Amino acid sequence: MLQLKNKFKQRRLFLKFTQAGLSVRSGVSLGSLKRFESSGQISLVLECLDDFTLLACTKTQTITSIDDLIKRGKIK
Repeated sequence: MLQLKNKFKQRRLFLKFTQAGLSVRSGVSLGSLKRFESSGQISLVLECLDDFTLLACTKTQTITSIDDLIKRGKIK
């Protein structure tokens, strides 16, 4: 849970969301977000912790061809 809370806080800060802003956007109470970020305590439903941790992961781009590079503006 410690690792999960740290990933979520890092992701929130990366997206430049305040706790209050994330609360409004997500529908999760501000108190719950604060408690989660400070203690790691959160209620998870349906025992889906493994799936839930994937939400905090940043996506990596996969380049499979020169066309991918051109589409992403890496090559002109």
